[in-house]
Amino acid sequence: MFVKKSSVLLLALILLTGFALLVARPTNGAAPETRHVVQPGDTLWQIVAERYAGDPREGIWRVKERNGLATSALTPGLVLTLPAG
Repeated sequence: MFVKKSSVLLLALILLTGFALLVARPTNGAAPETRHVVQPGDTLWQIVAERYAGDPREGIWRVKERNGLATSALTPGLVLTLPAG
């Protein structure tokens, strides 16, 4: 009787651990993507400079690529997806 209960508990523990590993997202310490609603007067340079370290040109390229932007011109109300930094 004790062996059967321990086997069931062990199987349940293995299944729960497997499920947790499947749904867990690996992290590299970076924040997930965020959204930014463009306000009047916002520039891509200003948005990127506030959120990314280093040369803003790299961040601008990443934001333009992620959002399919052909230019750096922004329209108020546009929702930008900002890649993890």
